[in-house]
Amino acid sequence: MTRIRRIAEPWHRLDVTVRDLPLGLFLLGASLVPELYNRGTEIGGMPARSLDALGVVALCLQTLPLALRRRQPTFALVLVALGFALDQLSGYHLLAGSALPIALLSAGSHLGRHRSTTVAALTGAYVVLAVALQRFGPGESLLGFLAFYLVLALAWGAGAWLRRTRDLERERRRRVAEDTRLAERTRIARELHDIVTHHVTAMVVQTEAARYLTAAPDRLDETLATVTDTGRRAISDLRHLLDLLDPGHGAEARTPTVGRIRTLVEQTRRAGQAVEFTEQGTPAASTGSADLVAYRVVQEALTNGLKYAQGSATSVQVRHSEREITVEVSTDGSGARAAVPGGSGRGLVGLRERVDVLGGEFSAGPRAGGGFVVRARIPAGSP
Repeated sequence: MTRIRRIAEPWHRLDVTVRDLPLGLFLLGASLVPELYNRGTEIGGMPARSLDALGVVALCLQTLPLALRRRQPTFALVLVALGFALDQLSGYHLLAGSALPIALLSAGSHLGRHRSTTVAALTGAYVVLAVALQRFGPGESLLGFLAFYLVLALAWGAGAWLRRTRDLERERRRRVAEDTRLAERTRIARELHDIVTHHVTAMVVQTEAARYLTAAPDRLDETLATVTDTGRRAISDLRHLLDLLDPGHGAEARTPTVGRIRTLVEQTRRAGQAVEFTEQGTPAASTGSADLVAYRVVQEALTNGLKYAQGSATSVQVRHSEREITVEVSTDGSGARAAVPGGSGRGLVGLRERVDVLGGEFSAGPRAGGGFVVRARIPAGSP
């Protein structure tokens, strides 16, 4: 297969006119074989005639223009049709008459404009040819003329079908490319939302708290150091996201994992949120995308806790098994809303879509007795 591809590549790099010429040359050469004289297409019943100078003109008109059948389909079809008419009216009945259906198929496939006009003009020309053959020759039955017209129409129809198939495939590829671009933009938007919202919310809450620590320099310094650390982490995550846009970047090794959930918890604690973290079980050997989705679920839930239930007792529970990761993040509802802008709702919607893609289950809503709970069951091993 590789050898065939290696041989075919130089051929496909040639101009389409050069690639189409051999077919015309083959028909021209075959028509010159003495044993094949008067063995070609015959309609109208004109008496057979030996090949002469006029016959050579008819032969060249029918074969050589096939080199232009894709480059200039209308011009090629007109020349081939003229050669065919001259062939039939003179009685040469050359094998080159087979070029007319080929030219029609190519025109039906590659002609871009004036298709209806071309069909009408060819039909009119065929009627004129049939009348001339009927008048100057022994004649042909109406059924014979109709049968040959149907053959020509079938050739045109086959070309039109090929054109329609190409157009549909082109449209399908365009839609696939558009859907792929949209999916990639959506994925990048989700990653930006997860990174920016979490880190910026933590920084806002920490900065608000720092305003009340001016009388305690040690605690103020600690809080400002935490803000700085959060900012650096945000820059690192944003740089990683931008690196993902580079196709040659090995992004998989730097993907956040379940092991980094503890870092999220610690960062949230430094922002003033009381978080209880529980992790059970042993992570599976291959978790696929489940670890990243679990990380994002905890990240979004903790961010919402800081924004809408600041100061609430928060619980983060992560359970590992060979087949799935289960995450539950809840607040008790005792906190207050932080002085940060409200969310767009995109975060929870994005989490549900992430989990659904992996075939898992996701829920988020008020819990009995007050507070809010986010739960996710994420199958492990899905890429």
